[in-house]
Amino acid sequence: MTQTLVQPSSRTRSGAMFPIRAGEPVPPDRFGDIRTPLLLRHCKWDPQVEDVSTVAPFPILMPRSAWAELCRDAETLTQELLEAEQELLDRPDLHRALSLPRVVRGALRTARETGAPPVAVRVMRFDFHWTDRGWRISEVNSDVPGGFCEASELPRLLAPQVPGAEPAGDPGAAWADALAGRIRADGGGDAVALLAAAGFMEDQQVVGYMGRLLAERGITPCLADPAQLRWVDGRAFVNDARVSAVVRFYQAEWLAGLPRRHRDCWLPLAAGGRTPVTNPLASALTESKRLPLVLDRLATRLPTWGRLLPETRDPRDADWQRDDGWLLKTAFCNTGDTVSAASLIPAKQWRRTRWHARLFPSQWIAQRRFNTLPIETPSDDAAVPMYPCIGVYTIDGRACGAYAQLSHRPIVDYRAVDAALLLTDGDDGEDA
Repeated sequence: MTQTLVQPSSRTRSGAMFPIRAGEPVPPDRFGDIRTPLLLRHCKWDPQVEDVSTVAPFPILMPRSAWAELCRDAETLTQELLEAEQELLDRPDLHRALSLPRVVRGALRTARETGAPPVAVRVMRFDFHWTDRGWRISEVNSDVPGGFCEASELPRLLAPQVPGAEPAGDPGAAWADALAGRIRADGGGDAVALLAAAGFMEDQQVVGYMGRLLAERGITPCLADPAQLRWVDGRAFVNDARVSAVVRFYQAEWLAGLPRRHRDCWLPLAAGGRTPVTNPLASALTESKRLPLVLDRLATRLPTWGRLLPETRDPRDADWQRDDGWLLKTAFCNTGDTVSAASLIPAKQWRRTRWHARLFPSQWIAQRRFNTLPIETPSDDAAVPMYPCIGVYTIDGRACGAYAQLSHRPIVDYRAVDAALLLTDGDDGEDA
């Protein structure tokens, strides 16, 4: 298949060409052969929002050289954040500034005395955007990053339709291999608890997909709600079955919101537990969007983080009410749900956001907006500009794939379209 859609003019201020572009769409009959197994086998249960498909029938193409650059940055970012996280564990005086819920702060203080549970696998995802100043990141998902099905299966299924291209990686397989390897190395049983909120389909599809990957590797998945966990001598059980690891796809701030009677079910995920956990509850320290506000009080230096993340301030220290060059988001923003600026959301919603940010500024951050550049994507009538986001996964510090999304607005939220990121041998700005 000849690739004809090229991004001809979106350059940085230094003149660098756009390192990604859209390929041609797959014919509808072939795309059906891709979309159907995504739904029926790979747990992609939300293939559309309202009447709009959220699975792109065309790939995003990136030269291998550009991908190698993102991998290097993601791995360096991971190392920097893990070092900062370790120091933050010994700095409980900074936890409140991160807007961590009180009960989570207490659990992390207890971990200093009783010890934190062992880490099974550590997963992060860094969301990269191409701007007029080159690559920038909007955030790190270090608590419960998702998107594994879309990042692994969609590229695998679409790649045969694009000669010479291949997936950027397989984060789902990398995650499952790492967890299965850890369990077998420990010599325990073969059951794993996968925790997720029962009422959220998008979370259930993630743990459903993860469970299938583990089952293929001889590991028994136990899908559960955190309230179903119980602990004996620091070991985790789901009902009467002992598990060898706990996969927490349940945000730290959601755990804090569970009724008090359930705290004994999840507190060992932070302190005192002996069953390996992925991700540990301490990951909330680096998940907080307010992390940049405390970095100058740490000995750990994060030069790559500082280079790629836009300027971030406490809302009380930024003129965001009059300067649209700032945007607001909450400390534990999910899927862009609280990303706000006067020019991005309806006036009524902006008024509510302004009121909440002024009343509870310690729960928000103000961040400089960067100028994200769109790419031209194919449609029935004409090319449509869309804004790409490339979420690069690291598993135990190694980059292993990407969750690519496209949005009609500069903000990537729940309406974004999932796309397959494929690598080519072409140079930046050239045809594959």
